[in-house]
Amino acid sequence: MLIPFNKPYFIGTETRYIEEAVRSGKLSGDGIFTRRCEEWLQHQLGVPRVLLTTSGTDALELAALLLDLQPGDEVLLPSFTFSSTATAFVLRGAKLIFVDSSADGPAFDTAQLETLVTPRTRAIVPVHYAGLACDMDAVRAVAERHHLAVVEDAAQALGGGFRGRPLGTLGALGAFSFHETKNVTAGGEGGMLVINEPQLIARAEILREKGTNRAAFFRGEVAKYSWVDVGSSFLPAEINAAFLWAQLEELEIIQQRRQAIWARYFAELQPLAQLGVRLPFVPDYTTQNGHLFYLVCRSLAERTALIAELKQQGITAIFHYQPLHSSPYYAPRHDGRLLPWAEHYADCLVRLPLYTELEESQQQCIVRAVLRFYQIV
Repeated sequence: MLIPFNKPYFIGTETRYIEEAVRSGKLSGDGIFTRRCEEWLQHQLGVPRVLLTTSGTDALELAALLLDLQPGDEVLLPSFTFSSTATAFVLRGAKLIFVDSSADGPAFDTAQLETLVTPRTRAIVPVHYAGLACDMDAVRAVAERHHLAVVEDAAQALGGGFRGRPLGTLGALGAFSFHETKNVTAGGEGGMLVINEPQLIARAEILREKGTNRAAFFRGEVAKYSWVDVGSSFLPAEINAAFLWAQLEELEIIQQRRQAIWARYFAELQPLAQLGVRLPFVPDYTTQNGHLFYLVCRSLAERTALIAELKQQGITAIFHYQPLHSSPYYAPRHDGRLLPWAEHYADCLVRLPLYTELEESQQQCIVRAVLRFYQIV
């Protein structure tokens, strides 16, 4: 039995909606399916505006543009994250100030934030790793004290919450991904920017449309559209929005299935904790959204052996990020601080297969294989 790490889930209505988009004669985006997705997501999240983008990376880059960062401005963000979190701000000339992960989990240690703020700090970028919330009360307290913007990297966090509020709605801006590895996909790539501060909406629409006021023109608000600001081509094709709409219609079912898989892992792998192998820590202020399930092994050698053993049995398990502060690109620019917990998760964290169609029998094979590796069964 071969069990992949990830398998995109298809509802069955994606192709029908794509055909509708093709027949409409409107393929370049901002058509009926784009608007349908945006309006539905705005209602679900309870936010003023959602803008679909071509990727989660583009959502972050659009957010960085909206902040009007200047060269030398500082941004606080975790080292244990994907490069997209960082490049969005590097492209604006910002200096990255990396925050170490916490002892409890891969997300950054909010207790460090206050000590890293300087007069040049402009923004904090929490990453909700595995769809589990950072302590947003702590993040917002520091941000309010120092008048900083908060941009949530919620790429993995659709359906996750913090004290009953959806993730991505707690900062000025929230960036989500609809990559094929996420809970729902826009046909392989896709994303969205959540805008929680109404005064940013008009400019965000302009930046998404190559710096033009094209959206206002098509609403009849201006007589012609012109180049009025900087920007780029962040708007996805209508075909991607059509694919995404099929997925959003089944979001509740998808979430329930993935959360059930996550919960079975968590329950059946509890014996590992007695050996010092760590399971995800879920603070009482957050809820898991079934995005990914990880273990933290006791050493790099142990993780390497576990991945190899699972591979021998046809099970694909993989590690995750390498710390950005020690990456080939940013290591020469890093301020030299040691970030031991980010290094620890880079060496020891392993992700187990989790996708919507993962059958319970397949999951039992994975669980038994992991427990056998640790000589528990």
